[in-house]
Amino acid sequence: QVQLVESGGGLVQAGDSLRLSCLASGRTFSSYNMGWFRQAPGKEREFVAAISWSGDSTLYADSVKGRFTISRDNAKNTVALQMNSLKPEDTAVYYCAAELILRRTVVVGTAGAYGYWGQGTQVTVSS
Repeated sequence: QVQLVESGGGLVQAGDSLRLSCLASGRTFSSYNMGWFRQAPGKEREFVAAISWSGDSTLYADSVKGRFTISRDNAKNTVALQMNSLKPEDTAVYYCAAELILRRTVVVGTAGAYGYWGQGTQVTVSS
């Protein structure tokens, strides 16, 4: 079992930066691929970024590529999402998630592969 708690959301202006953090409980955190998803009002949850259990592999949605960076610190049981050059369309609730399968060799952006979810943190970008 993995429990996830996100933090770092807030209200910023377009062009600003934010850093989201996700703290995981459980001794097997370092064995899970981790991901960030987001959901805007009236829209479906969408993939943002993912990182392999070892940190060697990452995957990004085209909409955030070059602006967002995902990272992890297995010693601290944390995964972070650095968000730069924020746009109003980035406004959403951001969720941290852990995959169901331990040590999967491929990083995926499919929500169904993730079995553990945090409560989410709101990010609002004003124009």
